[in-house]
Amino acid sequence: MQGCRLAVDIGGTFTDVVLEMPAGFVSDKVLTTPEAPEQGVLNGVGKVLARAGISAANIAVAIHGATLATNAIIERRGARTALIATRGFRDTLEFAFGHRFDQYDLLMERPEPLAPRPLRFEAPERIAADGSILLPLDEVAIRELAQKLLALKVESVALSFIHAYRNPVHEARARDILLEEYPDLYVSVSHELCPEIREYERASTTVGNAYVQPLIASYLGRLTDGLRGMGLTAPLLMIMSSGSLTSVETAKRFPIRLVESGPAGGAILGQHVARQIGANRAIALDMGGTTAKIILLNEFEPRHARSMEVARVHRFLAGSGLPLRIPVIDMIEIGAGGGSIASVDPIGRIVVGPRSAGASPGPACYGLGGQSPTITDADLLLGKLDPEAFAGGSMRLDERRARAAIEKDVGATVGIDAATAAAGIVEIVDENMANATRVHASDHGDEIESRTLIATGGAAPLHAGRIARKLGIDRIVIPTGAGVGSAHGFLKAPVAYEAVGSHVVSLKSFDAAAINAVFARLRADARSIVELAKGYGDIRERRYADMRYRGQGHDLSVALPVRDYGTDDGEALGALFDETYKRVYNRTIPGLAVEALTWTLVLSRAPPPRDLDDNQRDVVATPAPMTASKNVFDADIGKIVEAQVLRREMLKPGMTFTGPALVVEDQTTTFAPSDFDGVVSRHGHIVLTRRSQA
Repeated sequence: MQGCRLAVDIGGTFTDVVLEMPAGFVSDKVLTTPEAPEQGVLNGVGKVLARAGISAANIAVAIHGATLATNAIIERRGARTALIATRGFRDTLEFAFGHRFDQYDLLMERPEPLAPRPLRFEAPERIAADGSILLPLDEVAIRELAQKLLALKVESVALSFIHAYRNPVHEARARDILLEEYPDLYVSVSHELCPEIREYERASTTVGNAYVQPLIASYLGRLTDGLRGMGLTAPLLMIMSSGSLTSVETAKRFPIRLVESGPAGGAILGQHVARQIGANRAIALDMGGTTAKIILLNEFEPRHARSMEVARVHRFLAGSGLPLRIPVIDMIEIGAGGGSIASVDPIGRIVVGPRSAGASPGPACYGLGGQSPTITDADLLLGKLDPEAFAGGSMRLDERRARAAIEKDVGATVGIDAATAAAGIVEIVDENMANATRVHASDHGDEIESRTLIATGGAAPLHAGRIARKLGIDRIVIPTGAGVGSAHGFLKAPVAYEAVGSHVVSLKSFDAAAINAVFARLRADARSIVELAKGYGDIRERRYADMRYRGQGHDLSVALPVRDYGTDDGEALGALFDETYKRVYNRTIPGLAVEALTWTLVLSRAPPPRDLDDNQRDVVATPAPMTASKNVFDADIGKIVEAQVLRREMLKPGMTFTGPALVVEDQTTTFAPSDFDGVVSRHGHIVLTRRSQA
């Protein structure tokens, strides 16, 4: 059997594997192996290949995403990293934006730089803003620095010279010298990672890349060897934070682009499902074992951004994290997953997360050594999980251990019984996710109530009903394969690459030749990546420019026509900027000059279409077959209800059921609250709709 595609997503608790074959999908969920993540991947791949009855040689392409890079930054498990900056700019990482992100907090703490001050050095050199050389690079000083790095046992170094985006000659030469003197050193250079103005963001991004590069490069090397040992000869592609695919070689050079790699899959699947069911305004909720991700979809599209923050000191406070200037899908992520640990704070409140039991030792009910109560333990106590059918029956959950952990760490402290404590734990985490959604929507001026909630991940289908009630949402969709949703999303991701370059131009004196040259260079950089995928669609090109009124500190991304530009196009680009500015701010500012700072080119190729994705079969409404019943706590009415139990593999398009109900499948369980009706769509998705209260 030829033409199969494989997708693997490593999460903090589980590793999800999906095999796409011409006739359908085979999937599995195995525990992540934190000390050697590739072992979990190889275990999962071996299991799905055995179940499908095919060999690794039948796979045409393998796609991989993971949260390894972001976890390394958050947990500070990266390499011993140094920064070499232009003389006078050693402390850029400390100065940051030059303001307090919370001006009323007298005890405000900033995130610690990934390169501590003793490992930050200065290079005698200086490039002017126009690219001219003011002070030649002191090569002898760089050679001396290389010896210092070796003596200090530095594993990775970031080079971020002032104005290197305009003229990279000094950075490139410094890299060559360092590698001559210290061949085993990893070197990240800002002009390749972030060739844009704004020194702090560029330096922070480059240091972030240097911090995770040894870890990710080593992991990808071991994974590639392991897959080759299984007989996989197909190309391995990595999904980036932008939701597009790239080569392993590029991922090794720029691992910082993988920071939101795994969560991007949930956004892509949510987008795909929203199109199928005609939900032009939706919320994609991806809740796994460690975190929950919330993405707003408008006109079937997630927002994309050119920057993000990681390792925030304050969860919802912009500026309290480390900025990264990379292409990303705009989302909010919180520490709320099945493995999130519950405890009681000093003033007697139940708190959940962001600490997680992960895959090792895992929730108490796993029986793998975990002693702390988690959301999974609470869900088990409330009747929402079948201890015999969890993870397809490969793992039996221990209700006794779950009860003991909740009683010890929560119930006894607050003075309530285990069942009430479990209800409190689940209520807290559901409110955390609902509140994060409200915050994210308000940040962008979006409403929530009219949207469809699309729930993916191992834990989201259990919690989606209560979250929908809190947000006033009346329709929930649980996609086919929701429990391994991110991996399914990887299979729908385009092969794409976003190339960026800064070149400041006033639109009044528009230099068309210079801008055409910029885009020619960017296209050459991107084309080598998108041509990797065989069997994908035609290459599509998009262009953008970051533009602003002269004197402003912030800019807007403006979509541009794809063509060669002439000297008269300054006026046309100005009109596009006015249109964008008015759409965002409901006005323009007459008489101010407009300038463009940064130019972006995106090349992409869509994945091959599947007949299953657009099945036009007719469906007939029939009652779904109930296999059993079970007592479940329904938080909205505050009491235990008798819920029918359905097996998802027995549900066919058109089948209907009423809540309360549990729909059990190998990778997840869906809870339909008492006031929701369910139907299976023609694509196999479960659609839950709130019954009218009239």
